[in-house]
Amino acid sequence: MSAAAQPVDAMKIAFHFDVMCPWAYQTAKWIRTVRETVPLEIDWRFFSLEEINREEGKKHPWEREWSYGWSMLRVAAMLRRTSMDDCDRFYEAAGRALHEDGRKPHRPEVAEAICEEIGVDPSVVSAAIADPTTHDDVKRDHDAIVSSGGFGVPTIIFPGENQVYGPVVVPAPVGQEAIDLWDLTVAYSKVGHLYELKTPKTDEDMTHIANVFQPYFEAREWESRERPAR
Repeated sequence: MSAAAQPVDAMKIAFHFDVMCPWAYQTAKWIRTVRETVPLEIDWRFFSLEEINREEGKKHPWEREWSYGWSMLRVAAMLRRTSMDDCDRFYEAAGRALHEDGRKPHRPEVAEAICEEIGVDPSVVSAAIADPTTHDDVKRDHDAIVSSGGFGVPTIIFPGENQVYGPVVVPAPVGQEAIDLWDLTVAYSKVGHLYELKTPKTDEDMTHIANVFQPYFEAREWESRERPAR
């Protein structure tokens, strides 16, 4: 067999997400585009914006019967136990509903409808909420990334446990631009003690971001907060 014909092993990466996050949604769209060309195995993992941005004295999301982002992650956790693909498809569909269609997947009945749309038994929503161990799944992923310095999403973990926050891009690039960004991100992950590259946002950029995020702004039922980056 020639060198060119040798099978290529897929790179294994972990992608931490919260369905609530509009930035993570765009990055997830991008990584799925990259996956169409680059051999990738994505381990979808959880992160809770509700917990990381929780005010002192307020309930933890796992102390609530239903908590917007945390509960969507519990549904994803239940699906992940038997199928990473179903977890991926639920995140893609719930994210599209919230961030593009202006729907409310953080409501149980909408989450059930989304499951039905992707061919998943909608009873998984009530099953996930009835099973207290789905709290454990979400919290385990969240605590693991926070303990290693994680503070938000999207966060990608490359082989060797090299962690990258981002890339933060709106909208998700496609075509060659998507591959160029992938190459840049991989290269970034290999440079030790490189902590940040950032493009300043102009007023025009802020208007552009607001336009892309408009469906999310209309559908959310929470006040967005952001913990300062470390």
